[in-house]
Amino acid sequence: MTVPDSRLAAGDGRIHASAEIHPTAIVAAGATIGPDCRIGPFSQVGAAAVLEAGVSVGPHVVIEGHAHLGEGVQLSHGASIGLAPQDLKYKGEPTRTVIGARTMVREHATIHRGSVGGHGITTVGADCLIMVNAHVGHDCTLDHHVILANNVMLGGHVQIADTVFVGGGAALHQFVRIGRQSVIGGMSGVEADVIPFGAVLGNRARLTGLNLIGLKRRGFSRADIHQLRAVYRLLFRGAGVFQHRLAQAEAEYGAQPAVQEILAFIRGDSKRGLCRARRVAPLEEDDAEAQA
Repeated sequence: MTVPDSRLAAGDGRIHASAEIHPTAIVAAGATIGPDCRIGPFSQVGAAAVLEAGVSVGPHVVIEGHAHLGEGVQLSHGASIGLAPQDLKYKGEPTRTVIGARTMVREHATIHRGSVGGHGITTVGADCLIMVNAHVGHDCTLDHHVILANNVMLGGHVQIADTVFVGGGAALHQFVRIGRQSVIGGMSGVEADVIPFGAVLGNRARLTGLNLIGLKRRGFSRADIHQLRAVYRLLFRGAGVFQHRLAQAEAEYGAQPAVQEILAFIRGDSKRGLCRARRVAPLEEDDAEAQA
């Protein structure tokens, strides 16, 4: 995602004439409030904040630090944006929070700013939905169209690619990577990286297959899905050394872009290792194949 220039995040003290600010709200000198913004009762906006056009801030919201909210962002009652990271090494450095256009942050959700020990920035992409009581830790990177259901907990430095759904109450360990268009089952504890298009469940979470519903909704053909399932079974159900199976998957199926994406993800930089498949009975696997 494109991150706004850091100079903009300092704010230049402009409040557009069309902005609606409740009399009980506190907007610090230096904040930049764009056209058609609305700031609800008892909310607080810090001096270094930038709110682009059409941002809606509900009651009792707190926006602190160098926070940049894109056009049309909606913050519901009690949300907290840009507060200091929960990192004992943090000493008040001017790190940042960026939220992309049209993202919705629901009641009492929290998004902490970055840390010097990480990227120095926490980013949430466009068109995301952060549901009630979810927490996005410092230095996390969420791409576009990500959904975090109620009470999801992201440790610091988590990376989530486009169009990922994380079920309610799931907890993601710091530094975990979540591949594009994957799904995390509710109440799962995710300690390792999840491949693109994967589905995981459990405490501790294990791969249960592919996100078949998501693949169908996004226009993958039946042939493409069957090919992805063949790659999945080769990599995570096959016998022998994993690196040999990885090479075989590339040789047999590497021409398909989605397969290329999975292989590149597996070979990418990881601090947590790869989430592996749980054992399934043959009948269960056959049923899943039929549903594809």
